[in-house]
Amino acid sequence: MALFEILLCTLIASLFSGLYLLGMFRRRRPGEPPLDKGIIPWLGYALDFRKDTSRFLKKMQRKHGDIFTVLIGGYYFTFVLDPSCFGAIVKESRSKLDFRTFASKLVLQVFGYKTTEANHSITHASSMKHLMGDGLTVMTQATMENFKKLMLFNLSSGEEKRVWQEDSLFHYCYNIVFRAGYLALYGTQPHQGAENKEKANEQDRIHSNEMFHEFRKYDRLFPRLAFAVLPPKDKIEAERLKRLFWSMLSVKKTWQKDNISGWISDQNQLLAENGVPEYMRDRFMFMLLWASQGNTGPTAFWLLLYLMKHEEAMKAVKDEVDKVSRESAQEVKPGSPPIVTRDMLNQTPVLDSALEETLRLVAAPILIRAVLEDISLKTSSGTEYTLRKGDRVALFPHMSVQMNPEIHPEPHEFRYDRFINPDGTKKYFYKNGKRLKYFNMPWGAGVSICPGRFFASTEIKMFAFLMLSLYDLELVNREEEIPAIDISRWGFGTMQPVRDVRFRYRLRF
Repeated sequence: MALFEILLCTLIASLFSGLYLLGMFRRRRPGEPPLDKGIIPWLGYALDFRKDTSRFLKKMQRKHGDIFTVLIGGYYFTFVLDPSCFGAIVKESRSKLDFRTFASKLVLQVFGYKTTEANHSITHASSMKHLMGDGLTVMTQATMENFKKLMLFNLSSGEEKRVWQEDSLFHYCYNIVFRAGYLALYGTQPHQGAENKEKANEQDRIHSNEMFHEFRKYDRLFPRLAFAVLPPKDKIEAERLKRLFWSMLSVKKTWQKDNISGWISDQNQLLAENGVPEYMRDRFMFMLLWASQGNTGPTAFWLLLYLMKHEEAMKAVKDEVDKVSRESAQEVKPGSPPIVTRDMLNQTPVLDSALEETLRLVAAPILIRAVLEDISLKTSSGTEYTLRKGDRVALFPHMSVQMNPEIHPEPHEFRYDRFINPDGTKKYFYKNGKRLKYFNMPWGAGVSICPGRFFASTEIKMFAFLMLSLYDLELVNREEEIPAIDISRWGFGTMQPVRDVRFRYRLRF
């Protein structure tokens, strides 16, 4: 009898422990946000969230308001959709809200890289040194050299060259921008003497194109890999691609190249000094490739597409590009393509606004922090909520600020000059009469803001500058609608289209 009672108690205890782990006993405490666990234990709303993040959050917002807690795959996420709370969250100390806990798990899952305590400080310091200020000037020059290598190597003038060429816009933009950035960061083929330079350049063109096609295979798998929902066949392919990139971007192979960026070399050296083994640094190189080049090409696609769909915007940006080229003695002439410099890119407020408007429409990261201790959060209405230790707090700026009609009137419309005043100065934005600091957040915010944002913007602007300087651009089907975004990629930076569009281009000179 005693043995039966022990077994029964053990079974009951195990049952209750399982129910606890599944979230069955979670209750809303006084002062906490509304709690919605869904009807499926442990999973909660994981399927709805995965299917269409934006639609799910809009539904929860209508039901619960701007702050609510939901169960998603065993974790409780408190979504904060009130922009007035953003500052308090992104500025909170790491001892209370930590973005690295969630990021470390994701990085391990999708890149096979196990982060160290020193990673964030190493990347931040290297990015400050090489992707901002004087370091960015050097990177801009290197990127321009590689755009020339990819776009201008067979450029010549003459009427026979001024024929329309046709291509797929997304593939074209992603391909060129990715390859130029990759070569600028990870180096180029070494060569000895001028006679071997063109052979090395041709090798760079071939190698970078091969790299891009493999990268796109991985990029297509990325969302499902991050959510751990890949079917067996795709899981095998993802593992193959990871090992391929670990090899292609290995420290040994990279160091055989010329013109390796300081951003890459410094980080590798500092990681080695901190005891990170070489095989793990190979994986880190793969992570840096995706972080630096996974969103720039898609953003360039959207920017050119919106300009081609809006004649007034295209004329305004092209006029600015031509003006800056003339004043910088880089006006396009037959047989003399422009050299775009950082100084030139600093004189383009209209292009800056068009790019920021593009990012407002299509950049959709989710900012997540782990709650390490109970903290208080006050809303714009004066209501105060407690965020519970052990939960996650999440922001989705695309919905709460970027597409908010109170902040950006007619938010679904592309307005190339939305972010500038008539005199070219930057515009301020307000909600309920209060000026907002966070009115567009394509790069994140706070300690987790993208450290490479200035270099990424430079890449995109330089590509657009070159395209508008060199070519007349138009859609093959001028009546074609802007394609819908791929909703499976909510939360992973710049969205991608569900379909490509055909465009054509011809030399302007």
